Amino acid sequence: MQVAITSRHGSLSPSAHEHIARKAEKLLTFFDRVTAINVTIDFNNDRVNAEILVDAEHRHDLVASHLGETGENVIAVFDSALHKMEQQVRKYKEKIQDHRRDPALNEIAEAAEKRNSEGDE
Repeated sequence: MQVAITSRHGSLSPSAHEHIARKAEKLLTFFDRVTAINVTIDFNNDRVNAEILVDAEHRHDLVASHLGETGENVIAVFDSALHKMEQQVRKYKEKIQDHRRDPALNEIAEAAEKRNSEGDE
């Protein structure tokens, strides 16, 4: 899994770069099928825009972005976009898990036994 961090129209401090890389890798704790994470920080005038693209197996890219207010710092804007991405990844993981599995044979037998015992009374 790779994390690519790019910045447009400006540069990131080494501490901000490290913070972004460390936090972006935590997306793997929510969903282990993530194959690539691309983070783009865009500096426009006094505004900062953060965009996160996550590539997961068998899925198109998940995209989250946040346009910061004037004077807002890079870390706060990135953390807001990361929160949005965490929600998307959790929702996608829930969607692909099979919640409507067929009941096990022992569960069917127990339910039948319970119905029979209630009918005998």
